[in-house]
Amino acid sequence: MEPPERYGRETAGFETAEKIILRWDSTVSEEAREKMIFEGDRCEVYRYLQAVDEIQRSISSTTISDDEQTKVNSAIQIAMARLEDEFRNILLVHIHAIDIDSLLADLGSSSCSRTASGRESSDFLEEDHLEQEETPTSTAAAAAVRDDGGSRSGSGDMLKHMESSTSAVSSYRSTSSIREIDLIPEETIEDLRSIAERMIAAGYLRECIQVYGSVRKSAVDLNFKRLNVEKLSIGDIQRLEWDALETKIRRWIRAAKVCVRILFASEKRLCEQIFDGVGTAIDDACFMETVKGPAIQLFNFAEAISISRRSPEKLFKILDLHDALVELLPDIEVVFDSKSSDSIRVQAAEILSRLAEAARGILSEFENAVLREPSRVPVPGGTIHPLTRYVMNYISLISDYKQTLIELIMSKPSTGSRYSSDPSTPDMDFSELEGKTPLALHLIWIIVILQFNLEGKSKHYKDTSLEHLFMMNNVHYIVQKVKGSPELREMIGDDYLRKMTGKFRQAATSYQRATWVKVLYCLRDEGLHVSGGFSSGVSKSALRERFKSFNAMFEEVHRTQATWLIPDSQLREELRISISEKLIPAYRSFLGRFRSHIESGKHPENYIKYSVEDLETSVLDFFEGYPVSQHLRRRSQ
Repeated sequence: MEPPERYGRETAGFETAEKIILRWDSTVSEEAREKMIFEGDRCEVYRYLQAVDEIQRSISSTTISDDEQTKVNSAIQIAMARLEDEFRNILLVHIHAIDIDSLLADLGSSSCSRTASGRESSDFLEEDHLEQEETPTSTAAAAAVRDDGGSRSGSGDMLKHMESSTSAVSSYRSTSSIREIDLIPEETIEDLRSIAERMIAAGYLRECIQVYGSVRKSAVDLNFKRLNVEKLSIGDIQRLEWDALETKIRRWIRAAKVCVRILFASEKRLCEQIFDGVGTAIDDACFMETVKGPAIQLFNFAEAISISRRSPEKLFKILDLHDALVELLPDIEVVFDSKSSDSIRVQAAEILSRLAEAARGILSEFENAVLREPSRVPVPGGTIHPLTRYVMNYISLISDYKQTLIELIMSKPSTGSRYSSDPSTPDMDFSELEGKTPLALHLIWIIVILQFNLEGKSKHYKDTSLEHLFMMNNVHYIVQKVKGSPELREMIGDDYLRKMTGKFRQAATSYQRATWVKVLYCLRDEGLHVSGGFSSGVSKSALRERFKSFNAMFEEVHRTQATWLIPDSQLREELRISISEKLIPAYRSFLGRFRSHIESGKHPENYIKYSVEDLETSVLDFFEGYPVSQHLRRRSQ
């Protein structure tokens, strides 16, 4: 038993402490309800904390009576209620919205923008509906893609989980992508720590964690609103129109970087500043109480995208999300490095895996959509089909994501021959493409099935010449798109590029044969001579018929083909030159040999309608895509 004098000293200390505690009992004191201890005189703060410490010491004393123990327990309950209010008030006073714009600018250097120009991949899409028919991807040719693009660099591999909490903290402090900010002033943190130590020592750990978590979660929610991170369920997200969703994806990528690298990282640091060393893993418990809900809300958006219905137009935003997560995953591993936050790390890794699977699936479905694109109405004038524009610009954008897709495509098409008994599917000999990456093989295969589909569409033209012109235009466009993208050209390779170049040149040759062989046939000598000398053996009637046939054929070709269109000016000029090189010399020679026979007869103007210069001028009208009415006006001038 303690000596009486010792007992007296403890009692005196307790009684003084009890008076201080009771004076700040807000249930009985108006002054205590209106004022906060930690907002007033610092000496009063010190006296109150000392009183709480004295009460704490009295609890463990073995020298006080049962009645005194009851008073001690009552005093500690009053003190803890007061400290809980003070703790909450300090935290509430320091809820501030952070400067989002400056933080986004700070993170800008590590942004995973998809293009060198800074434009999003969706900015390259525009409507270009096919005439009277729907396209495959609702679709794959329902939008034509603009003829521009950019380049990008790939993202690194995701890191493994940290081996221990010690190494995680060390890495956390040195991770260059994380930007911790001071959420609460240092002197205020000391007050919070002082309160937390006493609440936890008195057995009020749960209350302390709950108060801290609820208030700091409000701070996180406030900044979520400023970052436009909405509280949407997975179902809500999947019901959104794609245009609206694209905008939200862009916002989410920016917001996710701020949340993980700044908000969550700073909340973790704040928990460590207040609770580290106070008790085992208390700082982690408070951190998870604060950010678990917001983190799940944040990642639910990406999860909803990863499991949403697949369609080709979603590929690039899915890849944007995938790359953003790849870039963020090392920081997620660091910020959520404890066992209690394992669910957050697992969710992020699973979303990443599903996004990768979605991208692979979309590529496969895109191939099928290109192959099965159903439009049958020929495009006017044999110009470039919207499907060709869409597919080639889609492929160009795919090449911008080269590194990511190479990592995602784990299996490649057969390196042998792909022959099919199904006439609706093209054959492809991949043995000629040894050494190509799986992504390159995918892109070449898409080009193969695009050309196969275009060949089917060309058969809907009634004019054989236009059929060949259509194929020339479209294959030339494919070649130019490949040449215009260094990334795409490298993957496709010059050998296959030369093969496609030969294909469109062959189409040009076939066009000329289909059109001009019959016209030039009128300018032959055979059938014009009768027996006898050369000069006197020309049948004028046969010659007149020959001139009439030539005039009629040329006029028909001119009338028709001036309305056809070759959109590429260089290709248009090359074909005109090629036509002129065959037509003009042949006509000049024929006219030179037989003009006199016609002019010596009646009405020569009925047979010789064109001078050489007239033909040269007329050839310049070809392939301009003139409407028929406009073309007729031009010829009448």
